Amino acid sequence: MKNKYILANGNIVNENRIFKGSVVIEDGLIKDITDNNIEVPLFSEYSFIDVSEKFVIPGVIDDQVHFREPGLTHKGDIYSESKAAVAGGITSFMEMPNTVPQTITQELLEEKYNLASEKSLSNYSFYMGVTNDNADEVLKTNPENVCGIKIFLGASTGNMLVDNIETLEKIFSGSKLLIAVHCEDETIIRKNIEYFKQKYAENIPVKFHPEIRSREACLKSSSFAVELAKKHGTQLHLLHLSTEDEIALLDNSLPLNEKRITAEVCVHHLYFSDKDYEEKGTKIKWNPAIKTEKDRISLLDALINDKIDVIATDHAPHTLEEKSQNYLKAPSGGPLVQHSLVAMLELVNKKQISIEKLVEKMCHNPAILFRVQNRGYIRKGYYADITVVDNNNPWIVEKENILYKCKWSPFENSTFNSKVLHTFVNGNLVYSQGEFFENIKGKRLKFNREV
Repeated sequence: MKNKYILANGNIVNENRIFKGSVVIEDGLIKDITDNNIEVPLFSEYSFIDVSEKFVIPGVIDDQVHFREPGLTHKGDIYSESKAAVAGGITSFMEMPNTVPQTITQELLEEKYNLASEKSLSNYSFYMGVTNDNADEVLKTNPENVCGIKIFLGASTGNMLVDNIETLEKIFSGSKLLIAVHCEDETIIRKNIEYFKQKYAENIPVKFHPEIRSREACLKSSSFAVELAKKHGTQLHLLHLSTEDEIALLDNSLPLNEKRITAEVCVHHLYFSDKDYEEKGTKIKWNPAIKTEKDRISLLDALINDKIDVIATDHAPHTLEEKSQNYLKAPSGGPLVQHSLVAMLELVNKKQISIEKLVEKMCHNPAILFRVQNRGYIRKGYYADITVVDNNNPWIVEKENILYKCKWSPFENSTFNSKVLHTFVNGNLVYSQGEFFENIKGKRLKFNREV
């Protein structure tokens, strides 16, 4: 295929405005952006794609995924989940360290990058993982080519809980990278589990998940992380906020590039609430738990008002057999990358958020927050990571069109009114209306950071 394209006459959504225009792609980069109509050329060195009445947005950057490779590839792998991601309009991902083996040495970290260079259809980065005794190894991480450091302050899949205060102090005081944290207080959670076990034995109804992994557990742990970050001046990123209470820890008085404490909210915490447990059961069992409708609305409001900075997925596939177990045995997490953008566009269609704000939170802000080089915007000279969306093209999520290796989705049988038509990664058309072009793989993300 050609590596020169013209995306003609679309509705370009970029930097808080929508305008009719065309994007010229050449040699992997955005060569030009015009605001005039372009006629279809009879003869041209460019592949011409008419995107009239379609949204043209920067490729989505997802700062939190679990693609399960190495070691857990019966659930998903870098190839299968990156394929689902590009079909969902995601052109870059940042993946977590709770694989097998855990990504807790520089050697294991580089092995993941080597795997991705051979398999990933989208651009990629991987977090360095923290344990109670690998602080010196963590502090060797290169800020120019690694997205960040991940600390589990609450136990979740992979059991990487870090509770050694000396280790935490050393990393928070010494890190040159962003530190991303999963915040839930383990003592509170264990106490809650015992309470519900006394009432229900091994048959705890899933509807009690938000009471077990409670708002108190979230707030106590998040507050601890914020206090530690303020003490050391750390760049702290609170992952997957789930409660109204935690919003009080955040500030919108500074522009994002000056904030030291930032936060993310995930698609499932913006889309579902505790009333959905009855229908969805363990398919929407996540850590932290999906909580009340009031929490959902407050999180969305904080997102719109710039207290929360980023929307991500926490994509975490498990097999349907694993998820079909009872509450205590069913693992937390679910697959989302194929459907995150279209799910959020449902909130746009319901006028709960503007598409300009959505693009800011899913495309621009991850690039700002992580200081990603030349991505996240439709700008001349930037990498041509671009997604084209038809916002009036209803379709139903069915097993036959689910691309995750685990072959299920919490959105199964849902109708979405938006559809991703085309996804460009580094100027290469990787996905187009159900067809994949896999001859060129994604690139390792680079970061503009002082070393």
